[in-house]
Amino acid sequence: MRLFAWLSRNGRLMLLGGLGAGIASPELATALRPAIAPMILALLFLAVLRLGPEGVRSGLKGLHRAACLALLLQLVLPLGAIAIFAGLGVLQHPLAIGVVLALAASPITGSANITIMAGGDPAPALRQMVIGTALLPLTAIPVFLMVPPFGSPVAVTLAATRLLLLILLVGGVALALRQRRIVKASTSAFQVMDGLAAVLLSLVVVGLMSAVGPALLGDWPSFAKALGAAFALNFPLQILAATITARRDPTSAPAIGIVAGNRNIGLFLSVLPAATANDLLLFIGCFQIPMYLTPFLLTRWYRKLASRDLS
Repeated sequence: MRLFAWLSRNGRLMLLGGLGAGIASPELATALRPAIAPMILALLFLAVLRLGPEGVRSGLKGLHRAACLALLLQLVLPLGAIAIFAGLGVLQHPLAIGVVLALAASPITGSANITIMAGGDPAPALRQMVIGTALLPLTAIPVFLMVPPFGSPVAVTLAATRLLLLILLVGGVALALRQRRIVKASTSAFQVMDGLAAVLLSLVVVGLMSAVGPALLGDWPSFAKALGAAFALNFPLQILAATITARRDPTSAPAIGIVAGNRNIGLFLSVLPAATANDLLLFIGCFQIPMYLTPFLLTRWYRKLASRDLS
């Protein structure tokens, strides 16, 4: 039990370790890539298990606002980005495509876990992730139709639908375990869940970094551009969304900021044409860096924001 307590307390440092390991060992990152999807589902299971039925019911309040926010984040923002990039004549550039793809994606399934690490309430993050995934088959189609390299809208719809069904299945099992008190809401149980989540998150980030290490060593300019684009997209989105949310609901601000900036861009890898997917691997890997640095760099700010104390 002490091990899980230690893992729980040091989850943010483990994310940094995962980033370092993924960059330093592309072979390890490549080996872990097939396990990313199962580990992400396991993270979702742990997040729902931690919340329990009461936490999920509380988090599902305000579904209409969550749906409106999902449409803004996953449809309005990527279409706006497409218009800007097309106007500049750079829409076919891999970085532009990567930015549009990230904006079109739903929140990562680990959003609730990262929100916990950042000291926030995970329920709004879980709600937004589920609603965003449920709407993804609808929101992704207009975006994919406007950017031909993205591939088949039908394939995206099928992939998003499969993901939603898996989310409902995994979440249902977790809720049943809590409802039947097979898993109880105790401090020791929460420490085990948080410790396991920290391990899984660190392994996921290793698996997503397979293209970053080689670029860092062999193509520094491309790496710097991709990393700069990732930070320029992720952190401003988080800060803007959280600041606006804090005016109405400070306790939800960390979760909304995290889901706004941290998107499940990896979901699209299975439906993109192979050439497009390969071009985007570096950006996708770099996008993980601000994503998993979030609980390390923004926790103090998020806590102040949630308490309306920005002084």
